Amino acid sequence: MTSDRECYVYIVLPGETEFTTAGRFRVATRDGVPVGAFVYGRRYRDRADAVAVDPVELRLADGQYNTVRMGGFFGAIRDAMPDWWGRRTIDRRTAGRALEEFDYLLEGPDDRIGALGFGSSSLPPDTDWQGRAMVDLAELQRGADLIVADRADSQDPAVEQAEALLLPGTSVGGARPKTVVRDAEDLWIAKFSRHDDRWNLPRVEQGMLALARACGLAVADSRLVSVGGRDVLLVRRFDRQWNGTSFFRSRMVSALTLLRADEAVTERGRWSYLLLADEVRRASGEPVADLRELFARMCFNAAVSNLDDHPRNHAVVAAHRTWRLSPAYDLTPTPAIAQERRDLAMICGPYGRGANQGNLVGGHGRFLLSEADAKDLFERIVATVRGGWRGAMRRAGVSGADRERIASAFVYSGLMHS
Repeated sequence: MTSDRECYVYIVLPGETEFTTAGRFRVATRDGVPVGAFVYGRRYRDRADAVAVDPVELRLADGQYNTVRMGGFFGAIRDAMPDWWGRRTIDRRTAGRALEEFDYLLEGPDDRIGALGFGSSSLPPDTDWQGRAMVDLAELQRGADLIVADRADSQDPAVEQAEALLLPGTSVGGARPKTVVRDAEDLWIAKFSRHDDRWNLPRVEQGMLALARACGLAVADSRLVSVGGRDVLLVRRFDRQWNGTSFFRSRMVSALTLLRADEAVTERGRWSYLLLADEVRRASGEPVADLRELFARMCFNAAVSNLDDHPRNHAVVAAHRTWRLSPAYDLTPTPAIAQERRDLAMICGPYGRGANQGNLVGGHGRFLLSEADAKDLFERIVATVRGGWRGAMRRAGVSGADRERIASAFVYSGLMHS
């Protein structure tokens, strides 16, 4: 049961580096139902440079917003909360306490995704977190291994360090061990490997990002480093920009928030590229370019069997006042035996989730594309994937054995069905 809880919501405005108090968020249980309420502060609304927390649910206006969805948590606030890995780290740090959702919100790190912060004071905290140095990666990998294996001794110095250093960046999505590190003027999400991985995931993901870039997609910058004989993938954070002395923060919300959906099975009818295209068209500052990009990513995911393309793996980001589709991230192949039909995680055409040419191209109008343009884009992406995936993986250092393990993911037979 969720007790009545409230906090202040802070935001870093475009062009600024320090938090400003934007409003208050409260969850109160009424007749056994958690009800969330958010209200912008009057002083914040009166600022000439004030911006909305998100482009769909919490538009900048007077009055109170309410929701009973997701235990009373608005989508933009949920996006700023720790993910599975972050919650696991917080659980270990707060051992012995029974935590509510509100606790996870407040226990999350200052450097969560986007530009939001949360606290109990009306005065915002300092934003002095600048990122951990990359020299910590080897010890972090060892501590992450112990935590993943549930063998972590709380007295082990490596685990204590891991618990302290793995917490930043824990709202960046996914269930893999990771943290945020700094290298010169950039912040990177460090994604560690696990002993139970079926293949070298850091190298395969690096190859996937390079392959997507070869297909003309906008993707997050990345590079590989080796620590203690293990590979770590570094993905540059696109919601942070260095200004010479500190970092600007971009607002960011997931497609799950744009779709006003949840991760529950009952909500998955709203997991749809077509509905997402509608929302991007309304929210984006450049809808024609962003919808073409979204369509291309959908085709790429079908061509490489990225069947984990759920709405948390898509986002919009606002470095200034306007929103744009974020660079692509979290691209992973899913090897499968089935050759006649494979389904994406989201509805991708008029015939459901089927990852095939007829279904993908059939929804072209929602992406502001003609049928001919959509078909041409699909065919060019498929040709690039077919002819380039092995080379992209070799250049990323993926072994021959691992290339064979993932080979069935690429351009499966049913993809060309019309």
